Amino acid sequence: MKKKIGFFVGSLRKGSYSKTVAVALSSLFPEDYEPVFINLHDLAMYNQDLDDEGTPPASWTTFREEVKPLDGVVFVTPEYNRSVPAVLKNALDVGSRPYGQSVWDGKPGLVVSVSPGAISAFGANHHLRQSLVFLNVPTLQQPEAYIGNVVSLINEDGTIAESTMGFFKTIVDSYITFLEKNS
Repeated sequence: MKKKIGFFVGSLRKGSYSKTVAVALSSLFPEDYEPVFINLHDLAMYNQDLDDEGTPPASWTTFREEVKPLDGVVFVTPEYNRSVPAVLKNALDVGSRPYGQSVWDGKPGLVVSVSPGAISAFGANHHLRQSLVFLNVPTLQQPEAYIGNVVSLINEDGTIAESTMGFFKTIVDSYITFLEKNS
């Protein structure tokens, strides 16, 4: 049976660089893995009252059901104001509740940050890692995946430059080894 790897993209923009990178990364997984892109576009903002009242929005229930059976999780994020975009943080919050029923618990993770700038979304990468520690998502430490100056890595046809795909392959191979050790 194929292992399912969930991809969570922190940008909702149609021409998202993070989505371009995520698609490229997903293409490098071997055939016995199934990349699954989890839609965050319509995920309602978390409000604990709705869980306490037993009336969670359908988008929360669907999201939790999609994430629960995943074997691993890959987060590809831009940086907004030196931190994680709200859509990605909201996904972490929705999946972590109700208390004691987190869908994230123990799933091996990979964090990739993407930026058109030289700092490579360093702040978002590390803020996301802080949350993942609390959620008990063991996360690949090396190689670090900071993708800076991303615009220069994208070909005219929207694909990632071949030289960068080699680095992406190193990231994916390391993540698979990490996932196998932590599953």
